[in-house]
Amino acid sequence: MKMSIDEFNAMSSPFRRLIQRFVEYPNLVRMGLRVQDTDVLEIGCGSGYGAKLLSQQRPRSYLGVDVMPEQIALAQKLNLPGAQFSLADATDLSQVADASKDVVVIFNVLHHIPDWRKAVAECARVLRPASWLFIEEPDGPSVQAWDRIFHWVHPDEILLLRDLEAALSLNGFSIQRKMRAFGYGVFAAQRI
Repeated sequence: MKMSIDEFNAMSSPFRRLIQRFVEYPNLVRMGLRVQDTDVLEIGCGSGYGAKLLSQQRPRSYLGVDVMPEQIALAQKLNLPGAQFSLADATDLSQVADASKDVVVIFNVLHHIPDWRKAVAECARVLRPASWLFIEEPDGPSVQAWDRIFHWVHPDEILLLRDLEAALSLNGFSIQRKMRAFGYGVFAAQRI
């Protein structure tokens, strides 16, 4: 689901980059995110700032996908060595081969996807056995609060963190670490 123009501007702002750099990315690192010499897929790469942060760990390969061409255009302007950005829906990653990635990273994107369960299934498909999925997501009531304040538009069915945990388990993931605080959840899940 594409973001509204107001949310697009907010998610491409310097404030958003600060939150991603000093809160979200460190949270994932605390959960065990290590991408050196790995094949990485980022779902919902946005303007590419997550790719910039991940590139500091020197992955073997990086592919960032997003459903918005505007975001892909911004990400490509970063000219990150070895990084590729592609227009794709997280529920159909047919351009990514089965069992071809070591790490999938999702920075607060699943709650934008109406069929987020299918996106979780696609993550399971593209990951090699014993590989990792790192997710940071707001719980549904937090998203609803943001929508009331900023009039952003999210899917009708809200993503609840308890439902996300169940979907991870159903798709062959074992949650190794998790943290919940301030209406957000951070998960490190290993593909079994």
